[in-house]
Amino acid sequence: MVKTLENTKAAWLGNFPDHWEVLRIKNLFQEMDSRSETGSEELLSVSHYTGVTLKRESLENEDDHLTNAESLVGYKLVQQGDLVINIMLAWNGSLGISPFNGITSPAYCVYRVKGGNNPEYFGYLFSTNLFKAEFRRHSTGIIDSRLRLYSDKFFSIFTVLPPKDEQDEIVQYIKAQEEKINLFIQKKLRFIELLKEQKQIVIHQLVTKGINENVELISSKVEWLGDIPAHWEIRRLKECIIGKLKYGANESGEEYNPNWYRYIRITDFSLDGKLSDENKLSLSPEIGAEYELQEGDILFARSGATVGKTFQFHFVSEEEKYCYAGYLIKAIPDENIILSDFLFNYTSSRAFENWKNSIFNKATIENIGADKYSVLKIPIPPIEEQKLIVSQIKTETATIDTAISKAEREIELIREYKEAMIAEAVMGKRNLKFAH
Repeated sequence: MVKTLENTKAAWLGNFPDHWEVLRIKNLFQEMDSRSETGSEELLSVSHYTGVTLKRESLENEDDHLTNAESLVGYKLVQQGDLVINIMLAWNGSLGISPFNGITSPAYCVYRVKGGNNPEYFGYLFSTNLFKAEFRRHSTGIIDSRLRLYSDKFFSIFTVLPPKDEQDEIVQYIKAQEEKINLFIQKKLRFIELLKEQKQIVIHQLVTKGINENVELISSKVEWLGDIPAHWEIRRLKECIIGKLKYGANESGEEYNPNWYRYIRITDFSLDGKLSDENKLSLSPEIGAEYELQEGDILFARSGATVGKTFQFHFVSEEEKYCYAGYLIKAIPDENIILSDFLFNYTSSRAFENWKNSIFNKATIENIGADKYSVLKIPIPPIEEQKLIVSQIKTETATIDTAISKAEREIELIREYKEAMIAEAVMGKRNLKFAH
């Protein structure tokens, strides 16, 4: 049998098994506010992607600091099984049941389940779109970035309560399904990795050896580059561009304004190198004009997790003007010497990868500044031959790109299925053996 709660404050819960209870969250959780006296406990992080994790595992470099705080004394203590919520992002699912003992930001809320209930069940339940929408409705604030879900509001929200044995079975079922889904995703990601390696080999061969298999090759006299066609030349990047390599604006972006410059950061580029339309920021015309981007500009990342990555800029909208941030370095290819497409493909080759590795071997910190990029050596074919090479790359990699897109779409679909599976399971809508 199915229970519904029409014309009540809990009607938004929809349908669920009629033997389940409905209670306010305050009857199931208590807020915990014990504080660290030493600040020496394990620092925890909360994300809507990964739930509660160890902060140190998310650091990009070993030298990065766990936090900007001078001391962790006074941070909130968390026990394994506690619910931790970033109250500023509860509406986005930034919460989770902690698998660890540790401490978390004083700005977060920590709750402990009552009555022997299974906290993991509620971790899954509260991460569903159904509950995220309710958290948003009870949050205080005008815009998303200012919303706060305070404890009194959180406690006033209704929730379903299955019997304890059903909570356990739901958790067990979801974990078993997650394991299969995660294995599928791992295999697909590995497949994509192999396809990208294959694509890199194709590009490398064409940008370092050309199209003619019978061409005479000579030593480039560059250790990481190898032999190149005898009629090609070697030039440094600074000799192939208009003007100098230029760092981006060292500014914080402001709320997006279509009449200003759209402010491009490394994080705005997706894995396939395309600009994302999410979380757009702007810079004023007074600042942005100095860092304006044009079609075909090449952007080099200079530090952090993306160091050495390159992006070829393309307009998303002809109506917008674009500028770029300080962790990026702009090169304007001189197309009398090197085509933007050829240069960008070269930076996708194994040769470029080898060059980056040679830089990192000599440096304790992975950082490539304009000084290093400027002396990057590039094999330069005649312009007409560059055009033929670029065309050949498009032809030979089209099938690989299609296969990559298909695999990425399959990952997207299985993640959507996972979300739907969890939402159905926690509301008793899956055919589990306890269903009535």
